Amino acid sequence: MTEGTRDVFAQALALAAEDRAALMDVLAESLLGDPEHDLSPEWKAEIARRIEAVERGESRLIPADEVEARVLASIGAR
Repeated sequence: MTEGTRDVFAQALALAAEDRAALMDVLAESLLGDPEHDLSPEWKAEIARRIEAVERGESRLIPADEVEARVLASIGAR
């Protein structure tokens, strides 16, 4: 790590939490790209359709811990 990089890290750590979070988002996007732009129009439409179904109460959401338990039970049953 260069001295300049260490200086940038020190400056970043001195920022307020909200600013560090914003910086983290910008840095992550620079490495990962913008997932919104990676989606096809068909996937964007499907996501919108599913969100609308949830908002109308037509879809049942399952808590992550319940999904995890089901998956682990399924794996254990093999």
